[in-house]
Amino acid sequence: MESEIKIISLHFIGNKSADEGLCLSETTLFLNDKIKKLLVNYFLSPFSSEEYYQLYHDSGIDYNVVYGAASQIFDNPETLYEQSVNLAKHLYDQSTHPKIKGGEFYTVYFRGCIVDGDTVDAVGLFKSENKDTFLRVLHEGGNFNLESEQGINIKKLDKGCLIFNKERENGYVVAVVDNTNRGIEAQYWMDDFLHVRQRKDGYANTQNAMAMAKNFVTKALPEQFEVSKADQIDLLNRSLEFFKEKDTFDMEEFANEVIEQPKVIESFRDFKKNYESDNNIVIDDNFSISDYAFKKQQRSYRRVINLDKKIQIIINGNRSQVEQGEDERGKYYKVYYKEEE
Repeated sequence: MESEIKIISLHFIGNKSADEGLCLSETTLFLNDKIKKLLVNYFLSPFSSEEYYQLYHDSGIDYNVVYGAASQIFDNPETLYEQSVNLAKHLYDQSTHPKIKGGEFYTVYFRGCIVDGDTVDAVGLFKSENKDTFLRVLHEGGNFNLESEQGINIKKLDKGCLIFNKERENGYVVAVVDNTNRGIEAQYWMDDFLHVRQRKDGYANTQNAMAMAKNFVTKALPEQFEVSKADQIDLLNRSLEFFKEKDTFDMEEFANEVIEQPKVIESFRDFKKNYESDNNIVIDDNFSISDYAFKKQQRSYRRVINLDKKIQIIINGNRSQVEQGEDERGKYYKVYYKEEE
């Protein structure tokens, strides 16, 4: 079953502090099948990540405006226009920073969306802020002419959110795209308008556990123990290998296989507690490892030794082939190898 648009509403949201105004349409859009298919691709194709969120509110989920509107639409899709007006007003109230651009705001009801292997309905919220210049070729008789037009590039979605009709009691399963993800622009869409937090699943656990392990090795470990840069990189490599080779993560297994030394393991456990508290997260001791999260997070594992700001040694493995020492000429690294490429 392919995803399809059942109902769609469109409004214009200006910058409130610049008095650009809020322009509300009088009814939902009536589109032909060709335009609907183009819009399905425009709206849905950017959602490729396995990272999901949940709507929430500190005072209770019922205080989240987007949650309330989505719930009304799921209960009765015919209320989409009414709820799109409420959502447009809510977004307009958040659009107060001078850097926030005005743009078209879409509220869409989808059928046949897939999440976690389930086919469900979804409510989509999208905002297009940036316009591209397009050339239009005019051909009359034997003459050609060119005109320029400002329009929306349907291959570049600026901001988007898909609220899947699943796990309603937990604030739904939510996917978010923000291709203008810079400072205040990200905050007003993610935090002020949607008010989302990361969903607790294998992706979040993998991402957080890898970030926690990296921070322990690069920051906490050298503060508490005498450890060389090469040994730190060796721990990073072994951590990556663990996440790469295992299907499931077990905290005790990770500590024993990667960290090994009892005193360092004790320090690691204390660091985990403090890291969770400082970042307001909980990392499960056992979870399924997300390949998508691993591939994304491994990019942050820098395994480079910088020497005098002129020489770099990259160690992706084989720590035993690298020796460190000092002689009359100074400090040195000795590298053993079988062949040069």
